[in-house]
Amino acid sequence: MPEFKIQHITKYTYEGLVRDSANQIILFPIKDAYQDVIKQDMQVTGNPVIDTHIDYYGNEVGSFTYSEQHCLMLINSKLEVITRQRPLPVNDIFPEQQWEDLKRLQYTMPYIDFLKQEYFEGLSELQVIVEQERSKNDTPYQIALRFCNYVYQNFEYIKGVTTVETTLDEVWKLKAGVCQDFAHILMVMLRLLKIPARYVSGYICTHSSAMRGEGATHAWAEVYIPDYGWLGIDPTNNCIANETHVRLAVGRNFSDCSPVKGVYKGSSGHKLEVSVTVEDENSCNSYDDNKFIHDTAPLQPVTELPKNSYQRYMEIIQQQQQQQ
Repeated sequence: MPEFKIQHITKYTYEGLVRDSANQIILFPIKDAYQDVIKQDMQVTGNPVIDTHIDYYGNEVGSFTYSEQHCLMLINSKLEVITRQRPLPVNDIFPEQQWEDLKRLQYTMPYIDFLKQEYFEGLSELQVIVEQERSKNDTPYQIALRFCNYVYQNFEYIKGVTTVETTLDEVWKLKAGVCQDFAHILMVMLRLLKIPARYVSGYICTHSSAMRGEGATHAWAEVYIPDYGWLGIDPTNNCIANETHVRLAVGRNFSDCSPVKGVYKGSSGHKLEVSVTVEDENSCNSYDDNKFIHDTAPLQPVTELPKNSYQRYMEIIQQQQQQQ
């Protein structure tokens, strides 16, 4: 059972004094048979009270408000978690039976939410590819692995070419992006075949130089397999998400799982830095509160708004804690 120490620091530096910063955080790992949280320490500038609740998708969500004037906001999550390897699906059920089982889920909660298809102009093109990539005798599990490989092989992993505002059409035309874009395209392909698929945010806990997504929050997809349950598929690395993937939240898409978002009163200009470090049980390093990553995706151009007014687009701007 791997044990990981994870530190996730979000740092906002504002151009001037701001106040009434109201934030939502989804930084509390999922707790289930395959993931145990040993302890978690959450430190926020001003030490505001963090109220938590469980949302519709079962995620633990925190909210807090820091009313005093400030020019710096730090959210520092220190986490120790144990993961367990999940057994893989067994393809001993006739494919026809599995597809029939999926048909019965189309009008069943909560699977309805994970079958809703977002329209975009490239959908018809992707539909053709989906039909080309599938085989008549494939099980849903085999389809998921094949689609994962398609995304991995046909989309280029490039940091900074997309943001949280980038649409599916833009990703489809670029044929490039980061982990959240890869996950969204994979989910579209699965949903076109009426296979429930959901978005997952979390961390990838490996020091392999061949794995993409370290140093920031990571994202992948989960596909529902009949008589098995939810299976994590990571198209960014063309692998099954298992004991090296720590899950924070699940939802229909990125917006349901955004690690940090909020609004504040004050100057619109700010700088965001994010650092995620992971140590396993064999590491001797300690948490480093001064370590930040400076090569995150560029911030969007700042829109000048009157001082001390609520920023109309602050939720989008603050979501620049883009998953890599």
